[in-house]
Amino acid sequence: MRVVFVISILFFTLTGWSQGLLKTENIILITLDGLRWQELYNGADGELITDKEYVEDPVALKLLFWRDTGEQRRESLMPFFWNTIAKQGQLYGNRESGNLVNCSNRHWFSYPGYNEILCGYADDERINSNDKVNNPNTTVLEFLNHVPDYQGSVAAFGSWDVFPYIINKDRSGIPVNAGFEENSGALSDREKFLNILQTQIPSPWSSVRLDAFTHHYAFEYIKRNQPKVVYIAYGETDDFAHGGHYDAYLKSAHQTDAFIKGLWEYLQSQPRYRNKTTIIITTDHGRGTVPKDSWRSHGAEIPGTDQIWIAIMGPDTPPSGMISVPQQLYQNQIAATLARFLGLEYKNDRPVGKPIKTAF
Repeated sequence: MRVVFVISILFFTLTGWSQGLLKTENIILITLDGLRWQELYNGADGELITDKEYVEDPVALKLLFWRDTGEQRRESLMPFFWNTIAKQGQLYGNRESGNLVNCSNRHWFSYPGYNEILCGYADDERINSNDKVNNPNTTVLEFLNHVPDYQGSVAAFGSWDVFPYIINKDRSGIPVNAGFEENSGALSDREKFLNILQTQIPSPWSSVRLDAFTHHYAFEYIKRNQPKVVYIAYGETDDFAHGGHYDAYLKSAHQTDAFIKGLWEYLQSQPRYRNKTTIIITTDHGRGTVPKDSWRSHGAEIPGTDQIWIAIMGPDTPPSGMISVPQQLYQNQIAATLARFLGLEYKNDRPVGKPIKTAF
C-alpha cells in the first residue's frame, strides 16, 4: 500500500521549466562496480602496475597503460571518457581539484551503494548487507515505470545476481536480466547465441557473470525494443580487484569504456535516440589506497572508500568537461538528476538528494 500511495501522489509532479526546455527523452544509467576515482582521473597506479603480486606481466601491462603523465595515462585507460565525455559532457569527482563526490550511506559496499544511487537516499538500517533481500525502497526505475510515458519502457541488466532484488523485480514489474540468467521472449539470433555461449564460458565468480554478456544482452534488448530508460550495471572491475588482479581490473575498465563507446555511437546513429539521450555513469563505492594492498577492498573500515565519481553527457548538459571547481556532491543526487532530465521531479517517502544543478 505504501508504494501505491507514493506512486499515486508523487509520480506526476513535473518541473515546469524543464518539461518545456529539456531535449532528453531517453536515459542510459551505467555503473562500473568499484572503479576508483584515482584510475579514472590519473590512469594506472604507478605502485600497483609494477607489483608482481597483483600483475602477471608488468612489462606488458605498462606497454598498454603506462604513460609519462596522469593525463596521458587516463586517456590510454579510458579513451571514450577522455576523448568524448570530457569534451561533450561533464566529469565530477576529481578530488585533486577539490571536486568531491561521496556516498552518503555509511557502509561503502555494493547493495547500500546501489540502493542510494537508485532510490536517492541511504537506508543504513535496512540495507546493511549484500544479501539477496528484496529492496523495501522504491527505486527511480520503479518510479518511472509507473509514469504513463515510460511504463513498459524501463529495463535493467546487471552482471551481479543481486540486482533483481535491489530493483525488486517482482514488485516493480521491471524486466531485470542479471547474474547468469538467460534472456527470454522473442529473441534475436544473437540473443539466442548469447544464451548458449553463457553456459559454455565459465565465469571466475559464482555470483557475477562476465560483463560481455551483460553488455550484449543490454545492447540487443535496446536494438530490439527501443526502451526509453535502461540501467546497465557492469561488475568485473570490483571482482577482479577483490581477487588482487590489478592487470585484469585495468583491462576490464578499458573494455567497459569501449562498450560504452560502442553503445553511445549506436544511440547517436538512431533517429529514436540521436541527440535525445542522456547517459549517466557512476560507481557504487570507492576502494582503499593506504596501505597499498587496501585497493583490493572497500567498506566502512577502510578510509576513503566512500569516494566516488559521476559522468554525465547528453543534449541538456553543458560541455564543461572535468569539473575542477570545489564542490561537494553525493551519490544520493543521481536518482533525482536522472528524473529531472526527463522533466520529472523525483520524490519518495524519504527525502532524496537534489538534482545536480550544474548538469543542466
